[in-house]
Amino acid sequence: RLTKLRRDRVGFIFQAFNLVPTLTAAENITLPLDIARRPVDRGLFDEVVDAVGLRDRLTHKPAELSGGQQQRVACARALVSRPAVVFADEPTGNLDSHASAEVLGFLRRSVDTLGQSVVMVTHDPRAASYAHRVLFLADGLFVAELTDPTAASVLDTLAGLEGLAARSRS
Repeated sequence: RLTKLRRDRVGFIFQAFNLVPTLTAAENITLPLDIARRPVDRGLFDEVVDAVGLRDRLTHKPAELSGGQQQRVACARALVSRPAVVFADEPTGNLDSHASAEVLGFLRRSVDTLGQSVVMVTHDPRAASYAHRVLFLADGLFVAELTDPTAASVLDTLAGLEGLAARSRS
């Protein structure tokens, strides 16, 4: 049951792209559906592919794609089965600022227009600013929260938490 739940209701985006090198971008995107023996919703596939800007790269294998394109394939793969929630672990950790903005913009659009939920772990205030809500953890505990943050408000909160931690150590 747990495997079925993960397969059907949860998507994952990892910092390492985890693409199959012998498959094309299109095949990597549909891989979870193929494994589950579920049909590909061509309308959703086209919507996701166009949203991540991969239409002209679908026949390329991962080695023929840039890092940003590979991460966009990973994002599309996580979203094409329309999971209820997507867990993203540092999804822009290996990307330059331009590719990061593209991926983060797409994830935000997937929430706003595709109705998906994204739970993202990041150390990047700029990445966190794309969220509706940011929770701050310290030593395994929730210590602060922001709603509709900006990169500056995330940095300010982090600075305040660091100052609090420094005072408690002394």
